[in-house]
Amino acid sequence: MNPKTGESEIARVSQNLPEKLSEMDASTEKRVETDKNANSSQSEYDSSEDRERQSRELKAGLHPLKNKFVFWYTRRTPGVRTQTSYEDNIKQIMDFSTVEGFWVCYCHLARPSSLPSPTDLHLFKQGIRPLWEDSANCNGGKWIIRFKKAVSGRFWEDLVLALVGDQLDYSDNICGVVLSIRFNEDILSVWNRNASDNQVVMALRDNIKRHLKLPHGYVMEYKPHDASLRDNSSYRNTWLRG
Repeated sequence: MNPKTGESEIARVSQNLPEKLSEMDASTEKRVETDKNANSSQSEYDSSEDRERQSRELKAGLHPLKNKFVFWYTRRTPGVRTQTSYEDNIKQIMDFSTVEGFWVCYCHLARPSSLPSPTDLHLFKQGIRPLWEDSANCNGGKWIIRFKKAVSGRFWEDLVLALVGDQLDYSDNICGVVLSIRFNEDILSVWNRNASDNQVVMALRDNIKRHLKLPHGYVMEYKPHDASLRDNSSYRNTWLRG
């Protein structure tokens, strides 16, 4: 990543920052006010924490993001697929909550082309671990896109920027994104909270296609996490294609 690109992105985001933060606060307050389920108190607490964080970061001269994020890294052992070994191999490598913090982290990450196979790089909202069993993930699933190794890096970067910049529709339903480096291909996946809401699942698919400008011929596949738990596989036996 060219540092000048990061500087220009910071400048672009900062121009509209007051308006974006105002809209963000209004949206958060509306969600809290209309949330009548058992999790409303927790949602209000989380929203309050986010607003306090954003206020501190603004006072420090930084540009706060809507969410705080964590990068995770997994180096898989070929041939070993137990859940215990997978959890043991997940390592949290860095977190950020501002535009500046993101570019510091991202500029120091290894490019996809330099990562060994099999490896997974995860970017998730803070508080959500990249595990099927996590409470935020257990009722959800993921959209899957397979890429040739020569082009995966560009699409991964576009997807990361979309998540961090809150550019995808139904962003509150998105838990995180994953880049999986494999021997003959690389795989991008977008994890969402609710696999049973077909309208949201399909709308998310269409939004990802538009945002990444996927060429014709690329097929997106969907798989609920409970199906992955049953067959102990992330990418085999997908349920939907489109």
